[in-house]
Amino acid sequence: MTSMLYPTTNPSASEQMIVSRGDGPYIYDRAGKRYLEGMAGLWCTSLGYGNEEIIEVATQQMRELSFSHMFGGKTHDSAMQLADKLASMVPLANARVFLGNSGSDANDTVVKLVRYHASATGRPDRVKIIARDKGYHGVSLASASLTGLPPNHAHFQLPFDALGIVRAGSPHYYRNANPGESEAEFVARRANELEAQILAEGPDTIAAMVAEPVSGAGGVLIPPAGHYPAIQAVLDRYGIALWDDEVICGFGRLGKDFGANAMDMKPDMMVFAKALSSAYVPVSAAVISGEFAEAIEGAASDMGVFGHGYTYSGHPLGCAVAHKVLEIYERDRIFEHAETVGAYLQSRLQEFASHPLVGEVSGMGMIGALELVANRAEKTPFEGMVVGAFCAKAAESAGLIVRPLGGNRVALCPPLIIEREHVDEIIDKLTIALNATLDFVTRENLLK
Repeated sequence: MTSMLYPTTNPSASEQMIVSRGDGPYIYDRAGKRYLEGMAGLWCTSLGYGNEEIIEVATQQMRELSFSHMFGGKTHDSAMQLADKLASMVPLANARVFLGNSGSDANDTVVKLVRYHASATGRPDRVKIIARDKGYHGVSLASASLTGLPPNHAHFQLPFDALGIVRAGSPHYYRNANPGESEAEFVARRANELEAQILAEGPDTIAAMVAEPVSGAGGVLIPPAGHYPAIQAVLDRYGIALWDDEVICGFGRLGKDFGANAMDMKPDMMVFAKALSSAYVPVSAAVISGEFAEAIEGAASDMGVFGHGYTYSGHPLGCAVAHKVLEIYERDRIFEHAETVGAYLQSRLQEFASHPLVGEVSGMGMIGALELVANRAEKTPFEGMVVGAFCAKAAESAGLIVRPLGGNRVALCPPLIIEREHVDEIIDKLTIALNATLDFVTRENLLK
């Protein structure tokens, strides 16, 4: 028994798993069984478990300065070092960094920044935000409203209408293309649809569009080539900012430093969490361009205090750990490693393209997914999420952690430190899980 109310869990359908320790890319349950952590926790443990350098930095920081807030202009060395390091890495000129604790609160921060910016520039009506179907941006009131996944809205009376969310279509070609439509035609249609939405809402009412380079929790949805340049052209035409949610894709996940660079995005603001600290401690960052920040700073004399911040904004422990993690990424060439091993992972995942259950294999770098379908030729989906959940449970039994997502997609997002032999282990165990799932759907007459 436990007194815990579990996050993102159906308590009537989920079995308890008690994790006792982790080492490198593996975790161990209380009984001592070892699992390859094929989801890097929740898309986050990029450097794996038990990194002694990170542990030492955390211990030292706790001894030297366990807490210092950042209100009223106060700061500390670890926060300044992290902000300067991150600003030097991102593809934003003269970047400013706002530190927080999670991807959800970082996206909340940007919601407020774009609203504050609208007031600062004399355009108080320019506060609407375009967000996409199947996008994921968090679970707070604001970030869940940006999120385009029904489970994050149902029974919570969300999206929150006052935020003015404009919902755009998903860039998922496999599920959203019209019959006979080429990828180039799909890209053009999505751009035209976006422009039509902007014109219908009124360009002067829209502040920004938020997008993940690759939609993670929405299914690991890889946009077709040319998607972001086409979207960018529309946004630029109407002076609408591009807000890049890098919480999953940032720091090597797509085989490049940032998802923006992997997908040819030119953002005005970026949001980071998860791999920012390799999940050793909670920390996040909302990063905006200098041009965007200067408008806010320039209006301070008239508008007064920027009334947003958290008790734990720039917490010394989070900042020290994140700074060390960024150093490790660069020193150990983790992004290059992720690109090399990621290419091998993607080639091995493609072996499932002919499996009787697999409708689509999607992936890039060190992230991937399989969509399980009842009929490959017709792309007929299974009803509910039972099949994907069964596959994930079968993988767990085989010693591999994967994650079932909506649409019976099964996701992989392993630590960036894995080697080719770990990829082979993933594929071997996922093969066992897929074959067990095929036996299950055959027994239950679920194939169409």
